[in-house]
Parts: sequence; structure tokens; C-alpha cells
Amino acid sequence: MSRTLPVSKNEYIDVIFEDLTHDGAGVAKVDGYPLFVPNGLPGEKAKVKVIKANKGYGFGRLIEIYEKSPDRIEIDSSEAHKYGGCQLQHISYEGQLKYKENQVRQVLTRIGKLEDVKVHPILGMEHPWHYRNKAQVPVGEKGGKLISGFFKPRSHEIVDTNESLIQIPEVNEAIQVVKEICSELQIPAYQEETHKGVLRHIMARYGKQTDELMVVIITRTQEISQKNKLVEEIAKRLPKVKSIVHNVNSKRTNVILGEKTTVLWGNEFIYDYIGDVKFAISALSFYQVNPVQTKVLYDKALEYAGLTGEEKVIDAYCGIGTISLFLAQKAKKVFGVEVVPEAIEDARRNASLNGFTNAEFAVGESEVVIPKWYKEGNTADVLVVDPPRKGCDEALLQTIIEMKPKKVVYVSCNPATLARDLRILEDGGYKTVEVQPVDMFPQTTHVECVSQLTLKKGN
Repeated sequence: MSRTLPVSKNEYIDVIFEDLTHDGAGVAKVDGYPLFVPNGLPGEKAKVKVIKANKGYGFGRLIEIYEKSPDRIEIDSSEAHKYGGCQLQHISYEGQLKYKENQVRQVLTRIGKLEDVKVHPILGMEHPWHYRNKAQVPVGEKGGKLISGFFKPRSHEIVDTNESLIQIPEVNEAIQVVKEICSELQIPAYQEETHKGVLRHIMARYGKQTDELMVVIITRTQEISQKNKLVEEIAKRLPKVKSIVHNVNSKRTNVILGEKTTVLWGNEFIYDYIGDVKFAISALSFYQVNPVQTKVLYDKALEYAGLTGEEKVIDAYCGIGTISLFLAQKAKKVFGVEVVPEAIEDARRNASLNGFTNAEFAVGESEVVIPKWYKEGNTADVLVVDPPRKGCDEALLQTIIEMKPKKVVYVSCNPATLARDLRILEDGGYKTVEVQPVDMFPQTTHVECVSQLTLKKGN
């Protein structure tokens, strides 16, 4: 006989929120049954409407708050605030940091069974707004004018906005100026339903340390009407622009960038620095979107690596070589591995740009290349991993355990997969010494961590 649920759809109930989920929703329990409610904060008493009741958990909508959390702050109720990707903006910044640090501690204990690991206080930002150095926004039409912004959740309806609260001002300005120019020149927006029209997305990238701006126009068609006038106006109205690029994406797809990229004006690259290391950034380059906190993250990774100048280092999932080149400042030799060929081209270019002769890069999957190196006798004193959200591949973790580098530095964008992988490495002979959370993306639910592991004695 099936158990009757303690709540039913469309029912109004009073709850007390106990916790937050990994995506920032409030968690309330009704006779042990969890109810997930966006915008609810721990400690708050509220009225909610049950909108979905599954067998093991339900979802609700916040109707009224009887007792507010001291961490709650009032925000603008405009659509830009509601849908702008800032899931935690209704929480004070101190509250956000507390929530993220607590999330890391809980996950390490629950998933990794790592009760005795030292988790340092999270490293936050002094100014936690307007930090993103890149935006790529969809373009549409409304009332005969171009609009741009972001999609409403679970839809392809564009919310027109003049500003994102987490984009650097130069990026916000670039998007708006290009939209205005395209509107004046009557360049039609792409229509997703009919696969007609021209302008799909506008991208802007900004080098914070160099004050250089790149604009990327993404279209369905090879040709843009009044292209020369478009370029002339962008260069005139955006004095910081150093590169204007055209990308063609002719496919019916949600992928933003297409395969053909042409420089219309200026340089192929803009430049930026993280610490003393210079990076060339193209339209297609992967580059960290918060350069201020990236330096904080990489400084910690370099500290945990404990390099003296004698070590051989392997950097798995190296991207365009950002961490590799930070490590190359102190290591004897760094070998980077990345599956994306264009990223490896960027990594080699960046090594040359900075005069590093002790960094080599290979194209391939880390879980294939590094085991192959190990079989060939190519080992490391320190191994650094910075995997995607899904964490490290099992074959790579097993190779680390067999290779026995003295130290492993694990940079993670997902505490859950970090905890899982740390448990595997612990069972394989490593000790997780310390974990440093870093707030790379204020106002959002994301949190990054750097972890230091050392080989246990006798292994």
C-alpha cells in the first residue's frame, strides 16, 4: 500500500526553511517530506503553494514571508533582476559566502566522508558585482526594434535589458552600442522558428588589465548588409575596441558560435594578464570570466603545489594553459593536456608570448594521454587537475594512484564531484590536507575549490 503524501498540489501551507539546495532553493520539510522553494532562506517562516508533489520530494512557490532571515536583502523586482542569472542576489554577500562555505563542508562530509579535512574560510570579492569580462547575448525583435538580453527560464523568450548586474560595465556598454548600431542599420534579427533573419548573438570580451575590448557579431548568413558602415560605427562609438570579429553560424542549433570566424577590423586577439602572465584571447578562446578571482584561485593552486624549481608537473585539463603557465613560473617542467586542439594552440601561443620554454602541451583526453605517459615512464612530482563539472575520469584517478606524485592539487568547480574524487584518492593512498573554497561567481550558486593532497607515508 503506497504512503499518502503529506502535501498535495495547489495546497497552501506554512513552513520553516531549514537549508538551501545546491542551486539556491529553500528547503522546508513537512513530516520529513522535503519541499524545494526558490527564494526561501534558512530560518524563515513562510506561506508556500505546493506546485508539484513527487513521491519523494515536492516543489513550491513562495507566497508570503512571516519572519525574514537577517541575510535577506530587498532587490529590484524587474525582469532583469528576476531572470538575470543571479540566483542568490536576494541574499547579503556575507550570507552568500556563508552558504557556499557550508555547502562545501556538508558535501565533503556527506559524499566524501572527509570529516577531519581542514576547510578554510571562503575567499570572497571586495566588490561582488560587475565582474564578468565576457557576455554573449541572444538578439531578437520586438515592435520593429532589436532587443537583446537573456532567456526567461525554460523558454526562448528574450528579456530585453540594458545592463547585466554581473558584467563589467565596458561589456554592458559594448552590447548596447552594437545593438543600437545594428538597429539603426536595419540588420534583421535571426528568427529561430523560421530559421530566417541575420543577427543571432552579440558577444563582447574585455581585458581588464589592458583595457582592450573585442566585439563579435554572430550571424546566420555569410553576408551582413552595410558591413563596412557597421564596422566604422562600432570603432567610432567604442574607443576601447581593438578587435571586431564576424562569426557565421548557419545551423539550426542552440550552440552559439559557428565554425567560420573572420576578423573584420583590428586584431585577431585582445590581451589580458592574470598576475604577471599575459594571455592572448581570441573570439573562440576559453578564458576565465572573473580575472580578479582567477588570480586568487591560481595563487592558491601555486601555493599548494609548493614548487621549488626542481619539480616536474603535469596539468590535466589544462585549457589554454592558464594554470600551466602559472606553475611554469616556479616549476622545472610543466606538461599540459587538453582535449580541445584550439585550446592547445592557444596554450602554446601563450607560452611563447611569455617566453616560457619549460611548458609543453599535448592534445588528447587526460584519461588517455596521462596513463600512456606513465606506461612510457613519464611521471610527475606534482599533478594538477582542473576537470569539468563531471569531475575526473576514473582511469585518470587510477593512474594518479599508481603514478604516486608526491602532491596532487585539485581545482574544482563542483563540490559534489570533488568530494567523490577525493574519497577515491584517499582510498588510494592520499591524504586531503586542506580545501580552500573561492567565490568565483558572486550572486550565483557556483563555488570553486582548491584542494591539496599529499601521498601518505608508506605509499
